[in-house]
Amino acid sequence: MTSSYALVLVGCGKMGGAMLDGWLAEGVSPQSVLVIDPFAKDLPAGVTVIPSADQMPAGTSAQVVVLAVKPQMMADVLPLYRPLVSPDTVFLSIAAGKTIAFFRQGLGEQAIIVRAMPNTPAAIGRGMTVLCAGPGISESQKVHCATLLKATGAVAWLEDESLMDAVTAVSGSGPAYVFHMVEAMAQAGIAMGLPADLSMLLARQTVAGAGELLHQSDLPAGQLRQNVTSPGGTTAAALDILMSADGGLPDVMGKAIAAATRRGKELAG
Repeated sequence: MTSSYALVLVGCGKMGGAMLDGWLAEGVSPQSVLVIDPFAKDLPAGVTVIPSADQMPAGTSAQVVVLAVKPQMMADVLPLYRPLVSPDTVFLSIAAGKTIAFFRQGLGEQAIIVRAMPNTPAAIGRGMTVLCAGPGISESQKVHCATLLKATGAVAWLEDESLMDAVTAVSGSGPAYVFHMVEAMAQAGIAMGLPADLSMLLARQTVAGAGELLHQSDLPAGQLRQNVTSPGGTTAAALDILMSADGGLPDVMGKAIAAATRRGKELAG
């Protein structure tokens, strides 16, 4: 078994697995990937899998170590990977709330860290990932990290790490808000007399189609909204409620994003 890897993936749950699928689809060789996860199963042929870091061969090295375990587990996990720290290795974390300083404390001050916040549409190549780099990283290492994450969707860099909690609140947690909106739309349709299965189909397809239209259009979201809103029509009647200054969607979403941002800051502790 080779001891030099292009990628070491620590944790291969839903997000880690989605990223692995994206990398392999983009041409990363399975033989260049080491997955460390005691519960990993049914991985693509050629990917090396071990249950824990203490089973890494002596002298193992990696270009990128992707840390994809839960934030609550991270403090216990990091010391196990200190042997991989080198100027040629980037530790790329997708853990919400955990700061660059936290990772340097766990891995050592010489560790090169990139924080990333992806979201679950990465599983179908339509994710959104924001990255923030720690000290010591080279431009080529930044490009390499961005290239890896582009395999799962769009990528953006952030200079101010303090804004990562807001990123997490908007895009990291954002898919759940959309899914809940589908649930709410379907339930409202049922209340208006629609059969449950038809109401859910209408809600799912409408949100999926609107998202694809937004993806393909160059128009701002506000313009797309106006394009389907006739003055005095049914859409306008609904938007009068959703856009109300007293408890409308902007107010509710603002409170939701603020709550998620606060929770991200708490996870840093």
